[in-house]
Amino acid sequence: MSKFKRKEYDEILEGLQRELIDAQRWLMQTGRRIVVVLEGRDAAGKGGVINAITQRLNTRGYRVVALSKPSERETSQWYFQRYVEHLPSAGEAVLFDRSWYNRAGVEHVMGFCSDEEYRRFLADCPVFERLLTDSGIILVKYWLTVDQKQQEERFAERASDPFKRWKISPIDIAAREKYAEYGRARDVMIEHTNAPNAPWHLVDFNDQRRGRLNLIRHLLDHLPDRKLPDQPVKLPKLKGAPTKEKVKNEKLWIKETY
Repeated sequence: MSKFKRKEYDEILEGLQRELIDAQRWLMQTGRRIVVVLEGRDAAGKGGVINAITQRLNTRGYRVVALSKPSERETSQWYFQRYVEHLPSAGEAVLFDRSWYNRAGVEHVMGFCSDEEYRRFLADCPVFERLLTDSGIILVKYWLTVDQKQQEERFAERASDPFKRWKISPIDIAAREKYAEYGRARDVMIEHTNAPNAPWHLVDFNDQRRGRLNLIRHLLDHLPDRKLPDQPVKLPKLKGAPTKEKVKNEKLWIKETY
């Protein structure tokens, strides 16, 4: 299958982003709440698809949550506790760039949690997610897949690009040798946490542009009927001629470099 050319990709994405704006207006007017969980292979493209989703949205209506390593205090809490405080309020969408599924993935594979903590997570997670969906939250879970060869090419690109090197962490480097282990952990995770109220959706991200479009299309189709009338905004005419801004202190101006 040929890869999308930039122009074709941009045209399709623009149409999807228009629908995303409609969906956000629907969320905000109805007070519904949505949580989108984005998990997957390192370098699969989670950040890119989040940017594509949120690029044209009202920043007041969504949040992106990407939590760092838990603090000493957080490690003593109920595992799901630090995620609960980031759940959406009425009319809000929250996108988790990695989520509570860290325990079933990196924590388990890299030995950052005990076997008992891992087993407890697999048992508790469906119960936790049932509480979320029973409360009215729309929960959509995506796993972004990428072949190991493609993953290595992206790591090499990031390592050579000063604007992308920050994306590679020591954990990412160590995890490169555990591609198969991560795959087995993913399969066990899906087996235990795939449920009718919160199913998993796997998306092929070997072609990132195609993956983004497919994921966004699925996300839009997953939402209830969301079409609301979009009334154009008519600005009233100003009374009198526009006035120029006056700044008394010349020292406030920055030097014009461009």
